[in-house]
Amino acid sequence: MSNRTASTVVVYHSGYGHTQRMAEAVAEGAGGVLYAIDADGNLSDDGWAALDAADAIIFGSPTYMGGPSWQFKKFADTSSKAWFTNKWQDKVFGGFTNSASLNGDKLNTLEYFVLLAGQHGGLWVSLGIKPANVKASTRDDANRMGSYIAPMAQSDADAAPNEMSVGDLETARTYGERVARVAQRFALAQDA
Repeated sequence: MSNRTASTVVVYHSGYGHTQRMAEAVAEGAGGVLYAIDADGNLSDDGWAALDAADAIIFGSPTYMGGPSWQFKKFADTSSKAWFTNKWQDKVFGGFTNSASLNGDKLNTLEYFVLLAGQHGGLWVSLGIKPANVKASTRDDANRMGSYIAPMAQSDADAAPNEMSVGDLETARTYGERVARVAQRFALAQDA
């Protein structure tokens, strides 16, 4: 049996810095590396190579107008090169998103990520954290948004990234741990 550690790559676009903070929290939890999609929707060659080599890929994007940013969509379209050759087949996938509104149609963005992972033949990891949905719950509780698919965060439109809910960031960090743990199990099973 192999003792190798599964590798996790967090690939994300952030428009104003809030999604970047989530990406950093996810990567911290996963022990993964970050690759940012730039303002023109491009990813570095190193980023593409890291995604091809990774055991787990975690997508991140703000939710704009009911879906991921156009920069993330450009990245997703470009990932068709990996799709043609099944480079991401059987990888473990996850994702996360942020928007200014409590709902903000974030579910649609997460469903977009699930579908993209499915098109690549990947295996999706759910959040696995019960929602904070009782009267005593606060803005800083984990999974205050009540998501099951993956982490959602809410950042007021006039709030700086450093004003994000610590509960949203802890939800992201814990999710990163979960994705890495699942990826490790699959990596060990494949190496056995």
